[in-house]
Amino acid sequence: MRDRVTQITDEIYLLCILHNVGAIYPERALSIEEISCLASMEKQKVEENLNRLIEKGYAETKTSGETKKYFVTINGMRKVLSIYS
Repeated sequence: MRDRVTQITDEIYLLCILHNVGAIYPERALSIEEISCLASMEKQKVEENLNRLIEKGYAETKTSGETKKYFVTINGMRKVLSIYS
């Protein structure tokens, strides 16, 4: 769970989760269900935030069969790393 003292947006929280679990290549992309489970967040809320990350260029999708999967872009990695420095 996120620390209540350190407030970050749900978007950045999801971006950090994707980055930290290694979803940084299309081959390592995760589904909404997988991300929802990792983030302990409702699927609809996950999808809304991921769409905003895509609009900002921090995440992309790939389709695997009939499943849409998400991964962090280079710009998304830079955003995550800027949080830590």
